[in-house]
Amino acid sequence: MIEKSINGIHLEICANSLSSAKEAQLGGASRVELCQNLENGGTTPSYGQIKLVREALEIGVHVLIRPRAGDFLYSDDEFAEIKEDILYCKEAGCDGVVIGILTKDGGVDKVRMQELVDLARPMCVVFHRAFDRCAEPLKSLEDIIELGCDRILTSGLKNSAWEGRELIKALVDKADGRIEIMPGAGIDESNVKAIIEFTGVRCVHSSAKVLEASKMVYNQTNVKGMDEDVISSSSERVAQIIEQIKSL
Repeated sequence: MIEKSINGIHLEICANSLSSAKEAQLGGASRVELCQNLENGGTTPSYGQIKLVREALEIGVHVLIRPRAGDFLYSDDEFAEIKEDILYCKEAGCDGVVIGILTKDGGVDKVRMQELVDLARPMCVVFHRAFDRCAEPLKSLEDIIELGCDRILTSGLKNSAWEGRELIKALVDKADGRIEIMPGAGIDESNVKAIIEFTGVRCVHSSAKVLEASKMVYNQTNVKGMDEDVISSSSERVAQIIEQIKSL
């Protein structure tokens, strides 16, 4: 699928629904990273969502493969689930998968990851923000390069990519073209230009999200923990980010 660049920069939008994915494409994104449960860091989307997004979009579709929220230390059952999801993404014609498994001491699980990378080919393979839980990021960078991954999504081991910009720049320098480093977390139209200029990256990751108020007329106030507002990506915000990239 087409992954157009803007001034040589690719913009990936984290889309949590079919409508968000359509908004990303409408706004001019290069590709989407499809997920669900964005409020908990993202989990694997449903088969129906993957199928419909792939059919609807002309831009690249990468799918987050994360069976649950929480840590990145997975049981045998969870590992089996990850493998089945990767196979489905391949069958559905997706362009890439976004995965990551760690060992209990904060290293990259190279044995399991190699199995997943081999299984995923010829799709693009991205190591996701499990990287931001690694104990030794520069060593983990080398491990991920050795595995043959194409890209790392990271906030530089901080809560936002801007806070982690020093490490992101160091990773770009250390990688020296052997793997693509993609900053994500808190990137929007207000800071995307500064992050690209500081780090030297050639792709960025954003949700371009807005909070939409529920259209429900009736509101049951006695039940807590089931918020009715909806998080979604906005084509307007995507376009605003692109305008900033164009000004580089």
